[in-house]
Parts: sequence; C-alpha cells; structure tokens
Amino acid sequence: MFNPKYKLTNSIVQMLTDIAESKAVIERAKILPQQELKLRRQALVRITHSSTAIEGNRLNINEVGALLARKKIDAPQRDIYEVQNYLKVLKYIERIVKAKQSIKERVLLNIHKLVTNKTLSKEQCGRYRKSLVFVVRRRQGFPDEVVYTGPEAKKVPELCKNLLDWITESEKKGINPIIVAGVVHQEIAAIHPFSDGNGRTARALATLILYKRGYDFRRLFALEDYYNHDRQSYYKAINIGENYKKRRTDLTSWLEYFVKGFKEEIDNVRGMVAALSGRKINKNIKSQIFLTKEQMEVLDFLGQIGKISVKDVIDILKCPKRTAQLHLQKLKKLGMIKQVGKGPSSAYIMK
Repeated sequence: MFNPKYKLTNSIVQMLTDIAESKAVIERAKILPQQELKLRRQALVRITHSSTAIEGNRLNINEVGALLARKKIDAPQRDIYEVQNYLKVLKYIERIVKAKQSIKERVLLNIHKLVTNKTLSKEQCGRYRKSLVFVVRRRQGFPDEVVYTGPEAKKVPELCKNLLDWITESEKKGINPIIVAGVVHQEIAAIHPFSDGNGRTARALATLILYKRGYDFRRLFALEDYYNHDRQSYYKAINIGENYKKRRTDLTSWLEYFVKGFKEEIDNVRGMVAALSGRKINKNIKSQIFLTKEQMEVLDFLGQIGKISVKDVIDILKCPKRTAQLHLQKLKKLGMIKQVGKGPSSAYIMK
C-alpha cells in the first residue's frame, strides 16, 4: 500500500485554516451570475494556459481564450492540440464530479488519453508506458542531462493502483483534500506512468480531487498560475531526487510549497469576489443572484458556446422538454438571455 510520509507543520496547518476561512467567504458571496461566469471562464483559460505553458506550449493567454471560444488561430498545430486537449480534460473533470464517480484507474487513463490526443500515438494515449522513462534537462551546446529516472515500467500499474486506493482511503480518513491533491500531484510526477503528458495529468488529477471533494471554490481559481509564474521554484519544489528508488520520501517541503501556492491563489479569488459582492446591485436585477444550479449550468454552457437551444438544455440537464423551456424562460424574464429566431430554429444568446 502507498503510505506517504509528511508532517503537518504549524505553517501548513495555519495556511489550511486560512484557506477554509476563505472558502466559506467565497461560497457565501453574492455576485451576479454574469460576473461569476466571467471569472469562471477566465480561470478556465488561466488553468489551461499555465498547465500547458509549463510543458513548453507557446500559445499566449489570448490565443487560449480564442480556442475556448472555438475561434481559429494561427499557431503550430501541436500547440493547438495541447490546449484543446486540456480544455476537454477540464470538461471531463466536471462530468466526473457531477456523476459522483470514484477516481479509479479508468479515470486516470482517460485523463491521460484526453491530454495526449493527437500528440501521441494511439498505442500510447491512455496507456501506461512500456519502457523506462527519463526526465532530461536540455542544455544548449552541451549533451542533455538526465535529472530523474522513473521506476521500471512493469511496476507502474501496481504503483498507480496503490496510489488510487490511497485516494479512496484518504477520504474515509478525512485527510484534508488540499493535502491529498498535493500528495497525488507529487506521486504521479514521481511514478511518471506515461511516456509523455505526466505533468499535465498530475495537475489535472489534483484538480479533480479538489473539485470532487467540495474544494472547487466556485471554479474560480487557477493554481497552475502559481507554478507557471516561477517555474524554477516549481521544478525545485517537486524534485524528488535522481531516481524513484532513491527518491526523497518525505513530502513535507513539497506540501509547504503546494499549500502556500494554493493559499495565495485563493486569497486572490477572495479579493476578486469581495470586490464584486461589495458593489451596489441594481434593485431590478437583485433576483439574479439566486439562480438554481441547473440555470447556472445553462449559462455556463451558453458562455462557452455562444448560443443554446431547448434541445441543448435537454441534453445538458437530462430533463424533459417542458422543464428545459421553463429554465430558458426564467433566464429570459430576468433579462440575462434573449431569443433569436422563431419556431424549431429558435435559440438563445447572452443579452
């Protein structure tokens, strides 16, 4: 069984306490749905941009935003695929959370398959590596330097199974979700289960754990920004030694870094939310604050696609046609969307 070693230092405990306080503030904050959706889309773009940029993707944040809006951009195809793939991973994570699925091997492999679609061969996408893997440092004018050697390929399935079992056990034991996400992030990086895409898979799996255990903070945060802002500090913190056999097993220093970054990002989110909730709200639109979860899902979809029909709502919410129509009429009455077209071809857009 996987049994991570770490200490909950005073600083880690204090930061977790501060994060819990911010969590309560963020969840209670009353902000307009349009504002929340805007922040959520910005977080989606920041997560995707930073997680792919860490691995060398050259698209800037505006180009990532354009791809989210399904616009065409002039950029290397591989970079486009990597960003599109990560956006799909984040949508997959939302589906897993909504369906209340357990984090099993199939989920891990599906995440990797989505991360590496069209950038790895089909034989490698969503499958454990079949050979030894090395992490190398490129040095201009000098030979590449091997900085880390992963465990033997034959050990990877068992190591991953043990980690996934621990994730389940950690919930039963009530281990703080932030600690669990940090441990899993580090361990996936250490096992290096795949021939490529390990970093993105590790970060996506950590995000899934946080979302699944109620630490999504309204999906307004992008922890990856913290890593991307100072990549050298990220690489230094996650470094576990020269190889898996002789790796550094005490994860305390990594968790100090991970929790500190999480706190900084959540502090930023708290500040943004506080600024918005503190503004005076027009009395005519005050009722917009309290939309149902289903109506927020409709707006979320509309914000990403730009147009929505009754059939789309039926598919998204898995509800009867009449219920879908009522949701759209409520949003229309609140002045948040408007109808375009008539009859069977009618649809709705943001107002």
